[in-house]
Amino acid sequence: MKDKLLLLLAFVLTLCSCQRGESDYDETPQTNLDALWNIIDRQYCFLDYKETQLGISWADIHAKYSARLNPRMSRAQLFEVLCQMIGELKDGHVNLSSSLDLGRNWSWKEDYPLNLDAELRDAYLQTDYNLAAGIKYRILTDNIAYVVYESFQNAIGDGNLDDMFYSLRMCNGMILDIRGNGGGNLDNETRLASRFTNEKVLVGYRSHKTGTGHNDFSPLEAEYIEPSKGVRWQKRCIVLTNRSCYSAANTFVRDMKEMPLVTVMGDCTGGGSGLPFSSELPIGWSVRFSASPHFDARKQQIEFGIAPDIPCSLDPDLAAQGTDSMIERARSLLSEE
Repeated sequence: MKDKLLLLLAFVLTLCSCQRGESDYDETPQTNLDALWNIIDRQYCFLDYKETQLGISWADIHAKYSARLNPRMSRAQLFEVLCQMIGELKDGHVNLSSSLDLGRNWSWKEDYPLNLDAELRDAYLQTDYNLAAGIKYRILTDNIAYVVYESFQNAIGDGNLDDMFYSLRMCNGMILDIRGNGGGNLDNETRLASRFTNEKVLVGYRSHKTGTGHNDFSPLEAEYIEPSKGVRWQKRCIVLTNRSCYSAANTFVRDMKEMPLVTVMGDCTGGGSGLPFSSELPIGWSVRFSASPHFDARKQQIEFGIAPDIPCSLDPDLAAQGTDSMIERARSLLSEE
């Protein structure tokens, strides 16, 4: 714990020194662009990885967007240029916030099929579903537990989980539907994942940015899921995913793929594996960026998402007839087993 605090302190001190640089910034377009570019260049944890994967050059991007500036441009015009610049990173955790708007890149979900009909999912839950804090669940007609967790922002307690898993104990299997879950609190994802193992499981690694160099990172630190002391699930579970599973939901899928009785079905997740930090531009706008990367159990990047064990998509024709083909495929697989 002491080492982690020291690393965090070193990062914060470095970040503070980078916000202004060696000379005082003012509020001109160029100095604000330079400030934003430097924050990403010195503190963003995926810069080399994104340059390789996306075929971009952060140095060239500075020149590209500097050419779009002029001293008399409005705040709105400057905001648009800066948002376009950080949009090149294709990272939902990189945002520019002002009184004008929230600059964001949601291509991780918007460029792909949704593979979710929320009204259809509600039809499977019906109106008499159980509600355990942030989790909805019911038992389907074939004795399969159907569990929906729409956001890891929705708190779940150990008591809620104990009651839910106990009430579902006689089911033949479980479908855990997290399609559309954009993330939230990592404590919630860890608390839920711990219900699916009886042993300590290595689920991945994390690191921390320790300096301004692109490769200044702390050594990889192993991440484990400890089995819950409460009621644990002992049967097959299928986790349904789509591209809108992001951030903490992405980490949850990473963790669940290491559980012995779990199968991930659906689409590749949206990614978002870096813990975000914040800084500020001279103009007063806030910038959020990823500074601590997470990896899977094989030390592979999960920033661009996690592939399912079984690819599956929503059939629009069946959906129009009131059938969710992804749920039905999961039911079929669990029934066969």
